[in-house]
Parts: sequence; structure tokens; C-alpha cells
Amino acid sequence: MMHITTGATPVNRYVNCERRPGRSPTSAPAPAPGAASSLVYKMSEEKKVVLVTGGSGLVGQAIKEVIEKERQDDPHSDGESWIFCGSKDADLRDKAQTEALFDKHKPTHVIHLAAMVGGLFHNMAHNLDFFRENMAINDNILHASYKYNVKKVVSCLSTCIFPDKTTYPIDETMVHNGPPHPSNFGYSYAKRMIDILNRFIIIVTSITETANEARFTVLGSGRPLRQFIYSVDLARLFVWALRHYNNVEPLILSVDEEEEVTIAEVAEAIKKAHGYEGEIVFDSSKADGQHKKTASNNKLRTLYKDFEFTPFHTAIQYTVDWFKHNREHARL
Repeated sequence: MMHITTGATPVNRYVNCERRPGRSPTSAPAPAPGAASSLVYKMSEEKKVVLVTGGSGLVGQAIKEVIEKERQDDPHSDGESWIFCGSKDADLRDKAQTEALFDKHKPTHVIHLAAMVGGLFHNMAHNLDFFRENMAINDNILHASYKYNVKKVVSCLSTCIFPDKTTYPIDETMVHNGPPHPSNFGYSYAKRMIDILNRFIIIVTSITETANEARFTVLGSGRPLRQFIYSVDLARLFVWALRHYNNVEPLILSVDEEEEVTIAEVAEAIKKAHGYEGEIVFDSSKADGQHKKTASNNKLRTLYKDFEFTPFHTAIQYTVDWFKHNREHARL
């Protein structure tokens, strides 16, 4: 999910923050990881320095592709200088390193993506670590944004922050209505605190793919339901929110409710896109986690009526094609 505030707020991870001219072709391919950089785009008298934390990750690289390769006709893009940073640039758990990063780049706007992240089983085994490290990162970023007079911050959260026991679809008003699923208490509560500090929300989900083995093993029963959003679509929505969404109230960025699919359907879609002819095996001895997290995007549809999401199967095909050509760079 996504969080936005106007006035003063936060950042995250960094990698080789350097500057180079941006480009503006008309379309962007699927995102690919690479060195962090700064893209200068349409410089005008009013300078805007946009710092993207976690810039070497999936969503950070997708935002970079959108800014670098898609035509920026939005007048709000005038004067923007984009800086994409990753974990090698600063340990954001450390207050001094975080403030040094802000002092170096002096951002006016921040897209905060960086976090300590992990899968279901890693979360279950290390709930305390996920809570403490993410709390430290977010507190340092938010305080640095306040200290350095950042005008606007967009922060990335997750649907796991919503209550475990709830009604569906979930919406922006329900974040604090009860405890999250116990499998990721630490991560969820740390992310909820961004809502307290930052006042804004976005849904982020990701897709992974497996090599062409004799059996494709999926952990869990395959029955849980999820809404998946293509990273490039999410990147476009982040850029839109940075330029146009000026409310402190939460906003969910998600595909429509009817786009919700089971994990089994995701596995079948990956199998088809990959041309894989082996067997899919569901290891039901492994935990499923929360059964569903159905989220409503009615508010987004009201504010951004003409946004078109990439169809699920098309997005899976793009992702698999990218993975085949970038195995050595992919983080699994």
C-alpha cells in the first residue's frame, strides 16, 4: 500500500547515486535491475529533487524505467531531477548515515520503498527482527525528511498490515481495526506505524518464477487469494501520486477486486508463460498464511478514472520473459 504526506516526511536504501541525463521514449519495457542513478528530466526554474529509496529493487527499477523511457507530458514533471539509491549508499537503520544521505542530495520529494523484507516463513521465524529493523528505517527516514524540509513523501506498505479478522473487500479506512495476521506481526506493525507518521497507503505485491525443473513445487495448498499488480503499473501510479495526490488520507493502489486470483492460478499462469511442461506440486505441509486480503480500489478509480492496468496474464508473460533474460540479476 502507499502512504503520502505533504509538508515534511521520509526515505530508504541506496546504491551508487550518480546523475545522468534522462530520456523520453514513448514506451517502457519490463523493469530490469541495475546500478542506482539520478535521472534529470525537464529542468525548469523550479527544481524538484525526487529521492527514491530502495531504488535498486523491483518497484524502484520500474519507476526508473517509467521516468527514463516513457514520454513525460505531465506539466507537473517540469523541473524534476530523479535520484535512485540502494542499500550500498547508506544503512538506513543508522540515523547518521540516513541524514548524511539527505544532506548530500537535499531532496524536495521522496518515494520511500526501502525495507527489510522476506517471505512468509522468514517472517514467521524472525518477527522481532522485522519489527525492530523496519521501525528504525522508517523513523530515521521520516525524521530526516522533516529535518531537511522534504515537501512530499510517498511510502510503500503492504496489504499484510490490514486486520486478519475483517470483512472484504478491505479499504483505506480499515488499517487499524484489529491485529494483523500473526505470521507477520513484526513487519505489519512496523509498516502500520508509517501510517501514523506519514498518512498514506499503497498495495504492493510481487511475482516470482521457478526454473524449468521436472517438478514445480509451490509451498502451501495454492488456495489463498491475492491481487497482483504489475510493477510498471505500480511505478506509473507512484509517479501519478507524487505529482497529483495531495491528500493526507490513505489511498490503496491495487487492481480491481475481480482480478483476485488463487496462488494455484498464478502457478498455472507462470507455467504457461514459461512453456513449462512439468508437474505442479502443492506442498500442503507448508503454511498458507492469510487466506485472502481482498482490497477495494474504488477511491483510486474515482481519482484516476482512465488508468489502465496491464492484464494479469500479459503481466506474467512480461515478467517471465524478463526473468529468462536476466537470471543473473534476479533476486529470488
